[in-house]
Amino acid sequence: MEEILLIDDDVELCSMLADYLGRYGFHVSAIHRGDSGLKEALKKQYALILLDVMLPGLDGFEVLKRIRAVSSANILLLTARGDDIDRIVGLEIGADDYLPKPFNPRELLARMRAILRRSTSNEAAIEHTLLCVEGLELDAAARTVLQDGEKIELTDVEFALLKALLQSSGKVVTREELAENVLGRKFHPFDRSLDMHISRLRRKLSGDGKNEDRVKTVRGTGYQLTIHSGHSMTKD
Repeated sequence: MEEILLIDDDVELCSMLADYLGRYGFHVSAIHRGDSGLKEALKKQYALILLDVMLPGLDGFEVLKRIRAVSSANILLLTARGDDIDRIVGLEIGADDYLPKPFNPRELLARMRAILRRSTSNEAAIEHTLLCVEGLELDAAARTVLQDGEKIELTDVEFALLKALLQSSGKVVTREELAENVLGRKFHPFDRSLDMHISRLRRKLSGDGKNEDRVKTVRGTGYQLTIHSGHSMTKD
């Protein structure tokens, strides 16, 4: 069973989700305080962490920030309904996705499966693809990214986004394509998730500021990994 860590102070909700997700092959460990949840998240590797924003001890943002300082663990943020700022801040800090409360358990399950599809792969089907564009190198098998020889740490979402952009370097990749292939859902114009993940990826690629234009926004269409020499390379 996939191990899930649920950090939420709503005991009744935790019990309901543990029962519901258990029917689909997930084992849920629930913790009701932010400080205790942080310790557990750093002690053991979970397939996915479900993290509420409003928590006693430490709030969800602080827990997320401290986890991201040392780990690229899969994290789905649970936010209060209508609080757009919570969702934006959570994505900026590094959440893989968010889901507003109250939510339908089936929607949660779909979001979880989409995240896990990105981070797990069949060993028999591991890709041995090396994508190189102007000093930027992505190794799909080793799951590493180098820029001018320096390693860049990316979350699973950022890695998948960069891979999609590298595979179409110099071409525009639409928001609809990225949302469906990377986030695992149809694009919605009011969903800021994709924009926030791209923003984080852009900042990480900018380094000392020399590569600020690496990921270009094509207004109303999508995103483009810019190239200057017209040279890219793919090895299988």
